[in-house]
Amino acid sequence: MKHLKFFIFLCFLTFTISCGQQKKYIQYKVKEGETMSKIAQKLNMKTADLKRLNPDVKTEPRKNSFIVVPEKKLINYKNNINEDDSNNDKKDDDVIVIDDDAVVNETDSINKDRIIEEFNRKFEIYEIKKGDTFFNLSKRFQVSRAELLLLNPELKEGLKLGQIIKLREVFDKVEEDSSLYIDEIQPRINLKATILLPFMAGNGMDTLSGSTLFSKQGSLLNIVTDFYLGAEMAVDSLRKQGVNVDLSVFDTGGRNNAKLRSILGSSTLNSSDVIFGPLYSENVQLVANNVRVPVVFPVYSKNQNQFTADNIIKTAPDVSVYRETLTEYVKDNFIEGNIIIVSDDDFSSIQSARFLESSLSSVITIPKIHILSPEGGYIKKSRFLELLKPNQKNWVILAADKYLTISDAINSLISLPEETEVKVFSIEVGKSFKQIDHRKLAKIGFTYVTDEFPNNNENLSDAFIASYSEKNNALPSSYATKGFDITYDILMRLASGKKLSRTFKNGTSYRVDSKFNYIENRSDVFENRGVFLVQYNKDLTLTRLK
Repeated sequence: MKHLKFFIFLCFLTFTISCGQQKKYIQYKVKEGETMSKIAQKLNMKTADLKRLNPDVKTEPRKNSFIVVPEKKLINYKNNINEDDSNNDKKDDDVIVIDDDAVVNETDSINKDRIIEEFNRKFEIYEIKKGDTFFNLSKRFQVSRAELLLLNPELKEGLKLGQIIKLREVFDKVEEDSSLYIDEIQPRINLKATILLPFMAGNGMDTLSGSTLFSKQGSLLNIVTDFYLGAEMAVDSLRKQGVNVDLSVFDTGGRNNAKLRSILGSSTLNSSDVIFGPLYSENVQLVANNVRVPVVFPVYSKNQNQFTADNIIKTAPDVSVYRETLTEYVKDNFIEGNIIIVSDDDFSSIQSARFLESSLSSVITIPKIHILSPEGGYIKKSRFLELLKPNQKNWVILAADKYLTISDAINSLISLPEETEVKVFSIEVGKSFKQIDHRKLAKIGFTYVTDEFPNNNENLSDAFIASYSEKNNALPSSYATKGFDITYDILMRLASGKKLSRTFKNGTSYRVDSKFNYIENRSDVFENRGVFLVQYNKDLTLTRLK
């Protein structure tokens, strides 16, 4: 009997010791240039063993990504000790401890706290409690089972008491550019500005009829009028701050440049500090070649890449800036999953899709980026289902312009199987998107690049809206806001007493809805590269990601 008791005690002691020596793993942050074989060699282990610990790493790991490694081996490496010497308990600041089964043990409070701290940096988290189910979690936190599985693959085995799970990504507060332009006004500064816009007053129209207002000409007149009212507000604002602004306004008439040539011949535009306009791209080069002062082109034109005069300032970012911004975001945030690019049958759309495919393929290590284009006029939902993968990241980029293609794609993507989640991107938002229900866009986390987004300084936006409404008995349109932002930014920079080119190099500025980051291109023309990356949230609010 004594021998039996001793045997039982010995077994219990052995079991206790083995539990206490349970093998632990930690997450290792991959450094630049490191491969799986190099990391394995560093940790004195076989590459095959390291790959078995990280079955989700299909190719070489990316810089700053995390892989799982044996805790003991990393500690030995960091302390430069032999495999047999494992008494040092020092931990890497960049790692967190996890158990073999990837579930946080309730009794291991130190490890649990570290995991919570790590997760909290990027995710909203939750600890599984008794009675929790996927259905209850979905209802309580407005997150689907598919979204939970995507962020927590281990949940395929079910929910476990005390388990820490990720509910959704938390987007960091956007930090403004490190080099912000600081407004400064030189005492007793005097500025002379000229505005060249096609008001069409010389056409004998003292008043505008209803048919004119709703014609193409009427639409242009509304844009011109709103832009001017916004510019006038900017001038008034600067005058109140002590800047003496002498403003001259000229009507350039229609697209025919005869009237513009007359203005160039009879007026002293060279005495101005800056010229805003003209509105037609073909007339900008004409003005710039006849004056020595900065000429601000206030709108976007597909022909603006042809500008060569070094005194032209392009305020609207080129399409290439939109593409580069989206590509950079995908490159920085996409690790593994599925990317589909949707184009329509126009040459420009196909060309844009191929450009995106080429750009992303060079920086993202996934087997293939798929391009879908219409067959018989539309894209069948079945074609999406053939490519989309359940419980993985599925990112769809819309490079299409036609409403039918965009609408078909979005309708297919909002009604996918429960465990197939998708996030949809667009290079920019054209007229076609204005016809899409915003609730549909919110459901797919629609993310797009734009040159308009309200300033984080709500006081600035509120003050402009209040002042504009009081003066004009109407809320400002986007053209009025753009007129204010462009005019105010240029004149404020000039109010410093410095050359515009020098102020452009002093940093990025944010106004009511616009961002101005002027860069000198190869033709010595300053162009604005200030854009935002914006995402729809499920509650229809917008979050600025960049």
